[in-house]
Amino acid sequence: MAIDLSRRDLLRYSALGLGTVAAAGLVACAPGGGTAPVATPGAGKATDFTFGSWSLSEEAAKPAVQAALDAFAADKGIKIPTSVYPYNDYLNQLTLQVRGGQFTGAAQLDVAWLSAIAALGKLTDLSAFAKGRGYTDAALGAGQFGGKQLGLPWTIGAVGLIGNAELFDKAGASLTPATIEEFEEGLRALKGIGVTPYAASTKAAQLKDIVVWMQTFGSPIVEDGKAAIGDEASVKAVEWYKKLYDEGLIAPDVDRAAARTLFAQGAAALYDDAPVGKSAVVSQSPDSALGDKMTPIARPVLAAGDTPQHVLWGHLVVVVDGDGAGTAADFAQWLTSEPEQTVSYFEALGLPPTTDEALGSDAVAANTFVQSFTEKITSTATASPLWANPAYGQMESAIAEQVQAVLIGQSSATDAMSKAGSAIDALL
Repeated sequence: MAIDLSRRDLLRYSALGLGTVAAAGLVACAPGGGTAPVATPGAGKATDFTFGSWSLSEEAAKPAVQAALDAFAADKGIKIPTSVYPYNDYLNQLTLQVRGGQFTGAAQLDVAWLSAIAALGKLTDLSAFAKGRGYTDAALGAGQFGGKQLGLPWTIGAVGLIGNAELFDKAGASLTPATIEEFEEGLRALKGIGVTPYAASTKAAQLKDIVVWMQTFGSPIVEDGKAAIGDEASVKAVEWYKKLYDEGLIAPDVDRAAARTLFAQGAAALYDDAPVGKSAVVSQSPDSALGDKMTPIARPVLAAGDTPQHVLWGHLVVVVDGDGAGTAADFAQWLTSEPEQTVSYFEALGLPPTTDEALGSDAVAANTFVQSFTEKITSTATASPLWANPAYGQMESAIAEQVQAVLIGQSSATDAMSKAGSAIDALL
């Protein structure tokens, strides 16, 4: 039975409802031991705590996040020192610090990382802080692991294709390519106007993006507890990616930061990003009208009738037990659910909030980019099949290493994906 959803309904269901998918996958594969959270901290006199973040390393996001830290610290009369690393280094650094007992307090966390950090057994149970704050149930699901609320949802969305409508129009390329073939035709037309058609990830740090293209070609990635990578679909996806690379339709040495820069300069017509990409790109672009030209594009499918594949994206705030954990939990709750704070954060960065009240605000309803992104991309997003395993990062690295070997001509797609599948099986 078809259900007719309004745009606002769709925003709520897709931006937040998909968290359930992620949570289900994570919980289903929770390790059997060593992950039990420590006791929930109680409220008391406010104390200093540390905040871990990668957003504070990003020029576009830093002002909004720092303003929130300053406001909370001033209200409570405390200090909030920060532990800041770029996104690509953040998980490793946070893991080392938590494992070594060098970090306590609140920390920003990618939804994909919850199982890895939870496995360290030092996250605080935030169940008591989640009640009565208006989070949607599905958004809360994205922060649950092993039946506990180990993270409060800060923003939930997806990663998808974002195009420059002006360049697409100039090239005569379709902004609504229905199939892989139509998508390729558009990329060749864009190459003809002298831009990088698609600033797809080709650098190892972000080559995990290939997973969603493998899903587009029909690979389940993981099936019946074993790696499916190495199957016909995953091999065809990598062979197709290699073809784009050889034809100059995608460029070498591109990661997310490079893609944003190319897109901001008008040197690339298309790239993959979350909604946060808009503010990050606009802030560094010489084109003051670029924001109005940025258009979410549903990922093309292999055959008519297939579901466009997109990966869930979002941020949680977790609390690592120890000095300042109680106040850190208060901060996590305030940052992610206090109405004025969550709406102002959305207005600054365009990141979908996670409470009913914020989602129903005029600010969210008036943001046509987020509305369009939600309808075309987030509505079909799912959690990566790899995230349920704490070693998912190593799995993604194994895939990236092998895909890169294919791109530079050191391996066939068949051999490379066979090796990637074997590496994943060893980690499952």
